[in-house]
Amino acid sequence: MKPDIRCLIVDDEPTAREIIEHYLKQVDGLAHVQSCANALEAFKVLDQKSVDLILLDINMPDISGISLARAIGDKAKVIFTTAYREYAVDGFDLQAVDYLLKPISLQRFIQAIEKYKKEIVQLANAEQPQSPIPNVLLIKADRKTVKVPLDQIRYIESLGDYVKIHTTSGVTVTRETISGLEQKLGYAQFIRVHRSFIVSIQFITAFTKEAVELGSSMLPISRSYKDRVNEALLRTS
Repeated sequence: MKPDIRCLIVDDEPTAREIIEHYLKQVDGLAHVQSCANALEAFKVLDQKSVDLILLDINMPDISGISLARAIGDKAKVIFTTAYREYAVDGFDLQAVDYLLKPISLQRFIQAIEKYKKEIVQLANAEQPQSPIPNVLLIKADRKTVKVPLDQIRYIESLGDYVKIHTTSGVTVTRETISGLEQKLGYAQFIRVHRSFIVSIQFITAFTKEAVELGSSMLPISRSYKDRVNEALLRTS
């Protein structure tokens, strides 16, 4: 279960605070940390408690919501709430999640929360380490595991109980299936053109609707693969 989004309300108007508090109760997954009447109260809460999202009024006495947002930096995300449309530019310059113009409807409030959730997911995905793209194909051949560099594979040929891997330096034979090798290779660099052939796109020198040429080698495109192959080859040409 995902943890609730911890929300802090900062607004000098009691009625405005009550409305946002009511909205927080209507939406699942939101936790009301506290409500503050000014920025000084908010600073104290932020020093003592963990907050994910601040529902922040802009036009407040002494310290404005804009100044508070600048001061907290990336300590929490901000959704601005204000009765003044002219502050919108300042709000978005601070990379606020959203800008809600009072009076705020529940529907518009929910839209802002959904926008916050999407932004958090995007940030989490961006921070995840990307899996390195393999640059070799590991196969069993001659009772050992052999590394075949992907950029040297011209095409793969299935012949009964074994498979030939044709490379720029020769041929390697393995008893692995062509379908198994297809899964290992992925689809960005290689394409299945026939039940018996997988080819490297970078080595294709010419093609028609019926065949692909790899230098002096001519390989057929079977009917079941034709549409997929031609679409892929035209896209990469």
